[in-house]
Amino acid sequence: MAGPHARGRGPPRRQPLSAAGEIDAFLDALWAERGLSRNTLEGYRRDLLKLARHLDGRGRSLQDARRDDLLGFLGEQMRSGLSPRSVARYLSGFRQYYRWLVRERRRGEDPTALIESPKLGRSLPKALSEEQVERLLQAPDTDDPVGVRDRAMLELMYATGLRVSELVNLQLPNLSLNQGVVRVLGKGNKERLVPLGEEAGRWLRRWLEEARPGLVKGATVPEVFVTARRAGMTRQAFWHRVKQHALAAGIEQPISPHGLRHSFATHLLNHGADLRVVQLLLGHSDLSTTQIYTHVAREGLKRLHERHHPRG
Repeated sequence: MAGPHARGRGPPRRQPLSAAGEIDAFLDALWAERGLSRNTLEGYRRDLLKLARHLDGRGRSLQDARRDDLLGFLGEQMRSGLSPRSVARYLSGFRQYYRWLVRERRRGEDPTALIESPKLGRSLPKALSEEQVERLLQAPDTDDPVGVRDRAMLELMYATGLRVSELVNLQLPNLSLNQGVVRVLGKGNKERLVPLGEEAGRWLRRWLEEARPGLVKGATVPEVFVTARRAGMTRQAFWHRVKQHALAAGIEQPISPHGLRHSFATHLLNHGADLRVVQLLLGHSDLSTTQIYTHVAREGLKRLHERHHPRG
């Protein structure tokens, strides 16, 4: 069965049909094994055809390319201004292709095995300012049960730094308002206890006592946060609600539910929290994952210095 990549337009004139056919066979195998999307397969096809044309102009075939040939192609792309991330994308597709050739015993070794991927700078999380968070928290209409729910969810997420999946999957037995903590089942089924804080606790109590019963209407729903359909919230539904509230709050920068988690960590560090404490609260197994937030906090402090210091 043929894979979902396009074949109708045919390969470019300079492209040998044998190489194009081999690429098609590779993509068919990749589609059957991993069920990748049409766009992903088309991207791999374009990249491999571009490499094949490059090699053909130098008297070498795609199947017989050596490590130096691939390095020459990737170096040429970087010199033409291609970003390290795009070069890494090229290399990712080439790795899969040559590993496939080795598995199919069409060649003896993988020429990409000793090629290192370009180092990619970690993208810094986009944190809201404390003033923006305050506007967002106040955006839901709390005269409405759904608005009370949204306010409680936003308050809880900002107070605890929960992941979106942890927030929407939170179940009633894991919430202790009397003790002021929430028991979270995070990645790898690791549990952690996170303090709620007074404000989040107040809104959760109001949600559970005043608004939630009117939505569940006697149904047994284990999740803390429910919809009018008497079911647990989904990540997509919460994301939609967050975008609506951000618009109402006049927040123009792109925002996602995960942005509140970033803001939680950044604001804690801005106010002097210890990095290892933040690590525990976020549920990071590795401190290096948490350290990215120190860069965000540092950038915020630099901007504050520039705005307010007489010699900034």
